[in-house]
Amino acid sequence: MGRAFEFRKARKMKRWSAMSKAFTRIGKDIVMAVKEGGPDPDSNARLRAVIQNAKSVNMPKDNVERAIKRASDKSLGDYKEVLFEGYAPHGIAILIETATDNNTRTVANIRSYFNKCDGSLGTSGSVSFMFDHTCNFRINPEGMDIEEIELELIDHGLEEIFEDEDGILIYAPFESFGAIQSYLEDKNIEILSSGFERIPQVTKKLNAEEVADVEKLLEKIEEDDDVQNVYHTMEESTEE
Repeated sequence: MGRAFEFRKARKMKRWSAMSKAFTRIGKDIVMAVKEGGPDPDSNARLRAVIQNAKSVNMPKDNVERAIKRASDKSLGDYKEVLFEGYAPHGIAILIETATDNNTRTVANIRSYFNKCDGSLGTSGSVSFMFDHTCNFRINPEGMDIEEIELELIDHGLEEIFEDEDGILIYAPFESFGAIQSYLEDKNIEILSSGFERIPQVTKKLNAEEVADVEKLLEKIEEDDDVQNVYHTMEESTEE
């Protein structure tokens, strides 16, 4: 198994955000998708992907439809995707993906978390090079030949494919998302969820006390409503 497998396994061991937080994140994703490509999922590939993700976390259909309707309202403010980079204590690099309608507020909040937890907010590009930007798809394994799919997807950018209890997982570079999504849809392969992740190229092992210092900062960041995802270079346990 490769880095994507280990990364996914480690992250699954972490405490999952409350369902309401997941719904909030997907709601923002819907707004950004509709603003970018319109409210019709048949002609908006990004919106189709978000709707699949909404289903995967059991977000009610009514919630999805309301979010699409709200996003279609031209008076509704848009969300901007902003990436923050910095260091936690003990030299741990942190990458934060946000979706915000008020960048001034978000910058102030993120900076305050770093300051309060002995970290340092960096400039653009200061740590992002330490992470590989990837896309991923989770597909229904029923009736699927994983080796056959692997051979077909190599030409579309596939880097890693494996199966676990959640289905067949496909990982590829960020820029391969469209090609793989089109292939799976053309072959009528059921996509259960999809998304993007930033996988650290190298991780650093800390002792229990140092881990607690870093976790203190991560928890503050993850609780912020503008934050979509947080990635770091601290080694995480993969033990069940």
